Amino acid sequence: MDKLAEAESGPNPVDRHVGLRIRMRRKELGVSQERLAESIGLTFQQVQKYERAANRVSASKLWEVARALDTSIAYFYEGLGDPGEVAGSNLPRQDVHDFLLTAEGIELATTFPKIPRGRLRRKILDLVRAMANEPDAPRA
Repeated sequence: MDKLAEAESGPNPVDRHVGLRIRMRRKELGVSQERLAESIGLTFQQVQKYERAANRVSASKLWEVARALDTSIAYFYEGLGDPGEVAGSNLPRQDVHDFLLTAEGIELATTFPKIPRGRLRRKILDLVRAMANEPDAPRA
């Protein structure tokens, strides 16, 4: 793929996923971009670029990020599925990634699972669907 085609297609979905996971873990721990950047020897702008997948994270820098955020390198790849599967078949949709890159998305993603009652979580989901004018999902 030439540079122009790559630029038009946007960041690689794996890079977006890794960036999202960096942001999620950082927010979960209450670590600012500045503090993370300082701990890994970068500027906060570079951390922003990693989180948005504007820049790819090198293997050595990902190792430093994992260490700074007290997690494993595997954490950043959780949810991607098996690399042997069809490319992109198990990646979250673009709009989900975009939502999770917002402050509200991060907060919702980290807070919602803390609701202990499954029935209450279902009612909240039904409320959100109604507010978004979405049809009900089939009950499992």
